[in-house]
Amino acid sequence: MTAEPTDIPIARQISMHAVTRTLLANGPTSRAELAKRTGLSKQTISDVVRELEDAGWLAPLGRTAGRPGRSAVTYAINGRAAIAGAVDLGGSKVHVAIVDLLGEVIGETIEPTDPRGGPHVLAQIGRLLDGLMGAIAPPLRHLRLVVLGTPGVFHPETGRIAAAPNIQGLGDIDMRLALAEQTGAPVVIENDVNLAARGEQWRGHGVGIGNFVFVGLGTGIGMGIIADGHLLRGARGGAGEVAYLPIGGDPFDARGFRQGTLESAVGSVAIAERYAGLANTSGPTVRDIFARLAAGDGAAAATLEETARLIAAAIAAVVAVLDPELVVLGGGIGARPELLDPVRRLLPRCTPFPPRLELSALGNRATLTGAIGVAVGRMHDEFFGIGVPTTGSAPPPIADPIKELS
Repeated sequence: MTAEPTDIPIARQISMHAVTRTLLANGPTSRAELAKRTGLSKQTISDVVRELEDAGWLAPLGRTAGRPGRSAVTYAINGRAAIAGAVDLGGSKVHVAIVDLLGEVIGETIEPTDPRGGPHVLAQIGRLLDGLMGAIAPPLRHLRLVVLGTPGVFHPETGRIAAAPNIQGLGDIDMRLALAEQTGAPVVIENDVNLAARGEQWRGHGVGIGNFVFVGLGTGIGMGIIADGHLLRGARGGAGEVAYLPIGGDPFDARGFRQGTLESAVGSVAIAERYAGLANTSGPTVRDIFARLAAGDGAAAATLEETARLIAAAIAAVVAVLDPELVVLGGGIGARPELLDPVRRLLPRCTPFPPRLELSALGNRATLTGAIGVAVGRMHDEFFGIGVPTTGSAPPPIADPIKELS
């Protein structure tokens, strides 16, 4: 590519911005239609299209059909003009994808998280990204950006991740700096549940909803908050850390400080222990408990009922503070309909204002989808923005999937 859009005078940037946003929102478009939609002169459109095509940002896609008169060449954004990496890092698995400028997944892979943690997990992420890049044909340029979703709380000042007990040693390294050095690309790190909320905002139940929360329940529990259309992080990045709600145990017992009082009562370990006590047995996993529930096991039903009561109480507390229109449940346990039904039934009993409750539309891809959306939004801002702050209503989703403001 001969030039980045930001190397061009501001007047031309504005014209390029209008053209690229129109193409992103409407798909393949002819020059005549671009002139009509943007209000720019035909000569300006011709110049801008030629410059963007020469630089590799646009590509001719075909010709108009089905209209009277001569056919015209249609143009579209060249998705392969820039690519980014998206990573969902969990305690049990690492899910990595390479995406293009239009959000298309070029390649992805998933494997168990290296149990040694810390630098070994960092090396694992780099290896997976390298492997995906090497498999792309024809070869593409280097990554423009990497977006990493991780458990715990990310501190922008230190680049470190705290409160992530399921991956040992993660908080001992500057993850952002180390991953940037390893990949040669800028790195954005975000809490995994926050990214899941962004994924639902982009392509799930949260589309068009300004105030909702995503509650992820699996090994642990966390929450991402969308308030007035924006992700809410709090003073230290800990907004939504519902694991520490004083529900389900004694909040003054310091033994709960590591995982949190609520997480100690509703996480996967707590569910298994609750069932073991009721059934006077040991060893079953949460998956086993759901299977036994389907078979009519009374202890399994009682276990899920008690877990649902605690989750309903936690949601009631969230409603009292945030007043969300929607609560999306996700995660390996939270996304189970067997849990959704009792929570829906119990919620009106503990709050006079029960919100709409839905299972995640994205399933186990919620965090990865959010990471992809943030990556694409960042690339759109970098390449198709005009370098000045903008205000007003949000653009169409494909034009700016998730605009990450930091």
